[in-house]
Amino acid sequence: MISVDLLLGALIATICGLDRVAILQFMLSRPIVAAPLVALVLGEPVVGLQVGLLVELLWLARLPVGAAVPPDDTQVAIASSVMVIVSGRFLNAGGIELILICLLVALPLGKVGQYFEHYARQYNVRLSKQVELALENGSIRAAEWQHLRGLISFSLAAIATYAVILAGGLTLVPLIWPLLQGPLSYSSDWVALAMPLIGIAVILGTINVSRAITLFCASFGMAFLLMWLV
Repeated sequence: MISVDLLLGALIATICGLDRVAILQFMLSRPIVAAPLVALVLGEPVVGLQVGLLVELLWLARLPVGAAVPPDDTQVAIASSVMVIVSGRFLNAGGIELILICLLVALPLGKVGQYFEHYARQYNVRLSKQVELALENGSIRAAEWQHLRGLISFSLAAIATYAVILAGGLTLVPLIWPLLQGPLSYSSDWVALAMPLIGIAVILGTINVSRAITLFCASFGMAFLLMWLV
């Protein structure tokens, strides 16, 4: 059962990883979408919604646009959701405390996504030269194959990031859960509040238009109200 959950998570991690920069870009890769999606497939959508709400704001000011390669918030959200569900079944635990522990483990591991995606982009730059050579030789199929190889490189980067975060999390969470469960039972509400507040501070630092600040604050208020209701 756990292996099936991990494989389903890997499938969604691949799809959302491709949506991040490679193809489609339907915004499935945003944590507020990706986390509830994988949790819904695994039968616990509320967990994914809680994870997505906590992660979404943290890297909202650092999008993978152009040459920018931020930490992979998509795989952090997906792997954290899978980690919470699998760890909860294994440890017979749950609640916001387990979600916070999984996130605190997954967030720094999301840094590896930068390296994998950076390597994939460098690899695709080399592929573009082969595409040009194939077109000069009139080989359309060879050019199409290079494009497919480019998609495969992004897929492997997404799966590798998901695997590293999940492997690290499933190793560390059972070890630190007995140590942090008690302290977090008293401070979990404050820690959960701190994470979106950090995201707000980062985003407000990049906004110069007063109207945009008003709209952002109103949007955050609605999202926070939704999280409170859930």
